[in-house]
Amino acid sequence: MNIEEFRDYCLNKKGVTEAFPFDESTLVFKVLGKMFALSGLNQKPAAVNLKCDPERAIELREEYDGIITAGYHMSKKHWNTILLESRLSNKILEELIDHSYNLVVSGLSKKLRETL
Repeated sequence: MNIEEFRDYCLNKKGVTEAFPFDESTLVFKVLGKMFALSGLNQKPAAVNLKCDPERAIELREEYDGIITAGYHMSKKHWNTILLESRLSNKILEELIDHSYNLVVSGLSKKLRETL
């Protein structure tokens, strides 16, 4: 998956917006105002940060050593950095995006979840 495909997949989810809140090269995706994915657009190789359950994050880092690492400039417990154009299949990457999105949605207030 390349960065454009990643962007399209994120934007097709309900309630998602994109913005550059930190600088002009860090693209952030939010669901109802809460961040679930981000990517440095000038980063080579292309990589994204996704929120992850802490136990699953450790398992993924072990299984995909060098492709999935502790979140760069993020909480190492709750975020992973994933190399986009790697041996990781689009299906797995989509599952990780969905997992990140769902974690954030589950943490929203009942009222906000109902707006989705």
